[in-house]
Amino acid sequence: MPHRTHRRRTTIAVVVAGTLLGGGLAAVSTAAPALADVPVGEAYVSDLPWLNESNGWGPIERDTSNGESAAGDGKPITIGGFVYERGIGMHATGALSVELGANCTAFSAMVGLDDEVTSGVGTVQFQVFGDGTLLAETGVVTGNDAAVELTADVTGVDVLRLVANESTNGKNFDHADWGDATVTCDDEVPEEPVVVERWAIDGPEGSPLDGVLKLDSAGRVALDVVDGQATVVQATRLGLTGSDGDFRSGLTFVGRTDGIVADDYAMVTGKQEERSYVFQESVFEFENADGGRFSIAVRLSDDGAAYRYLVAGDGEHRVDDESGAWELAADGTAWMQRSYAVNYEAEWMQTTATASNGTGSVGYPALFQQGEDYVLLTEADLHGDYSGSHLAHAPGTLRYGVDLFQGAPVTSEGDLSTPWRVAIVGGLDTVVESTLVDDLATPNRLAGEDTLWIQPGVSSWSWLTDWNSPKDEARQRDFIDLSARNGWEYVLLDEGWDASWVPRTVRYAETKGVDVIIWFHSRDLRTQEQRDEWLPRIASWGVKGIKVDFMDTDSQAIHQWYDQIAADTAANHLMINFHGASLPTGMQRTWPHIMSYEAVRGAENGISPARSLMVPFTRNVVGSMDWTPVTFSRGNGNSSKAHEVAMGIVYESGWQHLSDKPEAYAAEPNAERFLQDLPAHWDETQLVSGTPASDVVLARRAGDRWYVGGMRAGSGEPLQLPLEQFGGRHLIVDLLSDDGANGSATVLTTTHTTKDQVLSIPTANNGGFAAVVCLDRPGRESCLDPAEPWDAVDLTVEPSAADVAPGSTVELSASFAVEADAAKVAMAPVVPEGWVVEGGPVTARKLTAGDILETTWTVEVPEDGVSGTVEIPVQVSYRVGSEERTAATQATLWVTPKPLDGVNQLSDLEWLEQSNGYGPVERDQSNGQAAANDGRPIEIDDVTYAKGIGMHATGAVTAWLGGTCSTFDAIVGIDDEVLETPGESGIGSVRFLVYGDGELLAETPVLTNDSGAVPLTVGVTGVQRLRLVADEATNGKNFDHADWADAKVTCSAG
Repeated sequence: MPHRTHRRRTTIAVVVAGTLLGGGLAAVSTAAPALADVPVGEAYVSDLPWLNESNGWGPIERDTSNGESAAGDGKPITIGGFVYERGIGMHATGALSVELGANCTAFSAMVGLDDEVTSGVGTVQFQVFGDGTLLAETGVVTGNDAAVELTADVTGVDVLRLVANESTNGKNFDHADWGDATVTCDDEVPEEPVVVERWAIDGPEGSPLDGVLKLDSAGRVALDVVDGQATVVQATRLGLTGSDGDFRSGLTFVGRTDGIVADDYAMVTGKQEERSYVFQESVFEFENADGGRFSIAVRLSDDGAAYRYLVAGDGEHRVDDESGAWELAADGTAWMQRSYAVNYEAEWMQTTATASNGTGSVGYPALFQQGEDYVLLTEADLHGDYSGSHLAHAPGTLRYGVDLFQGAPVTSEGDLSTPWRVAIVGGLDTVVESTLVDDLATPNRLAGEDTLWIQPGVSSWSWLTDWNSPKDEARQRDFIDLSARNGWEYVLLDEGWDASWVPRTVRYAETKGVDVIIWFHSRDLRTQEQRDEWLPRIASWGVKGIKVDFMDTDSQAIHQWYDQIAADTAANHLMINFHGASLPTGMQRTWPHIMSYEAVRGAENGISPARSLMVPFTRNVVGSMDWTPVTFSRGNGNSSKAHEVAMGIVYESGWQHLSDKPEAYAAEPNAERFLQDLPAHWDETQLVSGTPASDVVLARRAGDRWYVGGMRAGSGEPLQLPLEQFGGRHLIVDLLSDDGANGSATVLTTTHTTKDQVLSIPTANNGGFAAVVCLDRPGRESCLDPAEPWDAVDLTVEPSAADVAPGSTVELSASFAVEADAAKVAMAPVVPEGWVVEGGPVTARKLTAGDILETTWTVEVPEDGVSGTVEIPVQVSYRVGSEERTAATQATLWVTPKPLDGVNQLSDLEWLEQSNGYGPVERDQSNGQAAANDGRPIEIDDVTYAKGIGMHATGAVTAWLGGTCSTFDAIVGIDDEVLETPGESGIGSVRFLVYGDGELLAETPVLTNDSGAVPLTVGVTGVQRLRLVADEATNGKNFDHADWADAKVTCSAG
């Protein structure tokens, strides 16, 4: 179809600061728009200055379609064969806001999906809002539809917002065009509002900051944040709209209250333990034209300013929109994320305040240089009565608006207090050392309770460099041993752990002095019922905390969930770390058992030297950051090994997960020696020097020692470490630094020196250093204290495994010895409810190193004992010196079921154990690779089977036969679901193996998709345990969906 050009002939003008720029079309200003930047006549929206914008891919385009990547990469706007010379090119979800004047009356556009998406699969809904109220919308517009005319009455509208929402099938292909988008306005220009009232807000004593709140003749409120005589940043057009009314303009002043808000508090995590703050708080009450009232609370401190909205009254309050925006005083260097991502894992960039970040949506925090000051924008005290927000920016302006998540309304009950909108202001040292986000947060909800169970610490973590290992119990013990030998407090069992072996792994770790953290997908803890099931259960295992993942939203509902799971984990004395998460906003003060948040593009996304050097000045300012540092085995081109170790100091996290393998640390003895001494709890933090994206030297104090991390992006002059700030005349410095230009090796030195020295430390490319500084006192040779692993324990129980029948008894013999003098030793079994143990705990007041404490107990199985695996822990408590220690092992008993009789489907039997290549082994369905019950009916060679077992190689199931069965039968093969992807025929390859009591009884040759269904009959006379294995064969495990159709045993209990 030939393209036809659709063109309007019209006169367009824009009044800028009272001056008409004519000549037919308006000049587009790249400066921050003044309040008088309003259109007259009929004006194209693409010619107007935009207050803010956000887009699904790339920036919103003026007069071209969306090209998804860089500005100006679009094509002529074309909908249904018509070409529009003027208009707006978005990609859903996209939005922009334009300030109108009282002289504007109408909006119109021809909307649709751009023809450049030839597949026709895009789906978009177009919406027009005026001052937060929906004025007009389309239905769902799909690709290849003709353009739809969309008009709206905008009389009296102050801010026009155009939104393209993704619809039914995600945002892919949603190239949303607003052809000939125009506003029609009278030629008479409204007068520019002028300030009619202003109120000074003095900062607290000693603060360099003051504030000025202003009300203009249009009834709009703004806040100036002033450092000395200069305004550093403004918060303009303050207000909100919702069920209580419109409080964005037309306001009159009612009254003001002032006061000091001050407190002292302590933190388990963060930059320093002991905190104190003093705020000057001023609360201004205003009334709108309808008589509704709301207040703006302003707080000033020595490190920043914040404002929030307050609406008094019982019942529900709904907020539709906030109109406030931060406006910087001048252009300058800026450091921000390239987009707003709900998990805050967008890439970081260095840019300028006026330049585009590519999407217009900017996730918190964002840092701006303003002369000698820096301004970091973020939010604080966000809870479930609100949603997250982010910044929205139009290129060419200094204005950063505040957008609620997805523009969705939020509701709350009772008096409304919105989150604080925060500007941390000062030098880089002030920004980095600031505790303003925590200071503004709701105080500790566990105050007065026993919180000794909340303990920060260093953890080993296998997933990043040994990603398949969390499902391997034996391999996880290697990581427990890694933590034990280095004195690290924790091990993290990430995705893949199995409930059948976690309790005994916890007991193994306890014996080594290591505590266990386990990973959860958030979907398994979303409901109260799920949390009530899982949290007490894992606490009973001895697990100390959880890492919960994949929240991936900033909605009000998820922030309600954060409140709920924080309370529930606290009730179960479980610490928590959030991954795939929203940004920390002070909840670590409110709930001190929150150890960390991810909310960063950390090590699992690879290392970018510039990003690594931006986050100390941005993301880690607002709360703990689980970057997962100190990785050696993934290559060091973007970070030397000394640089990696420095990350463990520079990046604060209450749980510091060190992310490499035991073998990688053992291969770097200098680094491992240093890491043995790494704290995760800090008394004080000081920025020594630094430039975002370039270099940093940061010091943290733990007790009487200072830990210093230095990092550099690229190459440059040596990093400088002045020692005068560390106190004391004579000092010791243990320094781990780069050994060579490529950063592949380290050197560890100890120097006795004086505080007047400045160490000049050469670095490799993308290099760094880590140091510990302490007072030089008699007898002290180093600041580093070597790790002191717990003395080796020999704890055994016999039998370690046995089959027991209901009503029977079993004798358990246990012995304990430790390679240290021990005291107050007690050893006892722990049996389930209903079981009986004869013989009490065995004790010893003292036990000399190597001596053995031993005993035997008789354990009785209840007559009504339920069949299955039962672990009987044997626990030992003892003291070495002043330290209380524990050790544990277990006897694993299999309570046998009634003898099998007749024909029994294996999918109906209880399994002793199972393992699988992807997801769980499925009963009566094929393997779906992810969650339980996500498979399909078992189908091999076009035949569907109602019963059977669905595995993914390498997979295995063990079932109890009890010696009463004679034959096992099954139809085996690769499931037909693998054939649904083109080109996959024949590529699945599996061998099916059958074991009886550990002996191989039968196996198939390698079967592929082309092998069809293969019958398998195996004699199993006398077999107690039957094990079915699907083994990957010639080409790895991909597509190896292994079915055991109609798998059954024939038995006789007689």
